[in-house]
Amino acid sequence: MPFRRLRFIVLLLASLTLTMEAAHVLELPQKMRYGPELYSAVNSTMYRYFALVGGPLTVLTLLSGAGLVIALRRQPGFRWTLAGLLAYFLAFSIWLAVVAPVNRAVAAAAAKDPGSLHLWTILRARWEYGHAAGLVFEPPGLACLLWSVLARHPAAPGATNHDTCCTTAA
Repeated sequence: MPFRRLRFIVLLLASLTLTMEAAHVLELPQKMRYGPELYSAVNSTMYRYFALVGGPLTVLTLLSGAGLVIALRRQPGFRWTLAGLLAYFLAFSIWLAVVAPVNRAVAAAAAKDPGSLHLWTILRARWEYGHAAGLVFEPPGLACLLWSVLARHPAAPGATNHDTCCTTAA
């Protein structure tokens, strides 16, 4: 299968990226019931590695996925790969528009006054539901990326039988 290594990298990164958003959403019901002090304490201490690890994972997912889409033009699985990558771009766009402004506002407030972490509780719904909105797109995105590999696709013009995905000698 052509582009096998790049497909593997994209699938691995997309899977790992999905874990970040899923973790936020799994925590959401409990965290929405936290009082202001506990919520601020959790959010100001818990998510450092989400940024340090999750940020680069997301960017690498999008960049490697874009490379794969470009490489797969007129190849089997191109449309599913494109659909999967677009879903991840939508999730990232939601993060940029909804979650990132909260992160910036809280960081700016904390820099001026470390005791101002109560801002987390004011912006909590936007931050939490922003992550939930991103999660709406990532599982279907991963499903499309997986389908681009696992489904039987018609061979591209001029391709040999071994170039199609999941061709077996049954």
